[in-house]
Amino acid sequence: MAIARYTRRPFTPWADIDDINDLMSRFFTQPGRAQSPTSDWIPAVNMVENADAFELSADLPGFNAESVEIDFENDVLTLRGQRSEERTEGDEKRNYHVWERRSGSFHRSFQLPGTIDGENISAAFVNGVLTIYLPKAAESKGRRIQISPTIES
Repeated sequence: MAIARYTRRPFTPWADIDDINDLMSRFFTQPGRAQSPTSDWIPAVNMVENADAFELSADLPGFNAESVEIDFENDVLTLRGQRSEERTEGDEKRNYHVWERRSGSFHRSFQLPGTIDGENISAAFVNGVLTIYLPKAAESKGRRIQISPTIES
C-alpha cells in the first residue's frame, strides 16, 4: 500500500471535474479494492506494518468466524464472507422506515509483498473485528551489522 503525497494544483474552472475523475480512477484501479463485480458491499479495513509483521483488521459487524473465509496464495490475501438479510418482504406487521445495514456477500483482495511467512499467518475474530496477523519471513527482516576495528575471516 503506497501513500501518495498531496500536491496542490493551480486553480482551474475544471478542478472539481478533475477531482471526480481522479477519485473514480483510483476507486476502480486501486489495489486492495474488491475485484469481484458481485460484491454487495466492502468492509472497512486497517493495515499496519511494524518490523516483524503486517496486521490487517476488518470491521465485520454481524458476522461470526464461520461466515468468513481467508485465503493466502501468491502473495495475495483474500477475504470473503456473506451476511444474510434479517428483513422479510410481505410482513404486514412491520413497516421498515430506514434500512441502512448492508447484507450480502463481499470479496476483498490485498496484494502483499513477497516477504510474508505464509505458514504462520493467524487470525482472530473478536467483537465483530477480524484481525489477521501476517508475520514477515525471517530473511526479510534485516539485521544490524556490528562494526569492528578489524575484519575477521
